[in-house]
Amino acid sequence: MMKFVLLLGLFFVLGGLAVSSNPSPYYGVVGLVVASVAGCGWLVSLGASFVSLVLVMVYLGGMLVVFVYSVSLAADPYPEAWGDWGVVGYGLGMGLVVMVGIVLSGVLGVLVSVETVNNVGLAVVRLDFSGVAMFYSWGVGLFLIGGWGLLLTLFVVLELVRGLSRGAIRAV
Repeated sequence: MMKFVLLLGLFFVLGGLAVSSNPSPYYGVVGLVVASVAGCGWLVSLGASFVSLVLVMVYLGGMLVVFVYSVSLAADPYPEAWGDWGVVGYGLGMGLVVMVGIVLSGVLGVLVSVETVNNVGLAVVRLDFSGVAMFYSWGVGLFLIGGWGLLLTLFVVLELVRGLSRGAIRAV
């Protein structure tokens, strides 16, 4: 199990490097999917299976929408792949940053304790299931503000891509 969790951590870091190396949106979405699936698998290994399932649905659904909009707005005739020199340079630079962070955390002795969310004592319900109920009971104001912000964002994006003769993005 430890090797599997380390493999998920490696895929999470590689997915982040694939996104931060700044390829075209066609290739960057692959890094996003790899990083999100690895992160949610990591949550499953910690015992937060329900939260992991919700995050996979939200991440992949949101990334699909962002991918479609970015591909439609950035239609490159020659997209940059991971083998191009600019992308390789970004990837090596971000890999160097990750390695320096790993070395510094090992030198400084930063230890992180991880606890799982299994039920303890007389609790009948796991903590990740009760956390969802707390989202809806205590966080209703934040949900309303977040929903209003998403609706506003939708109208802004629709206004930007409305057409060639109307809207903010026009052919010159």
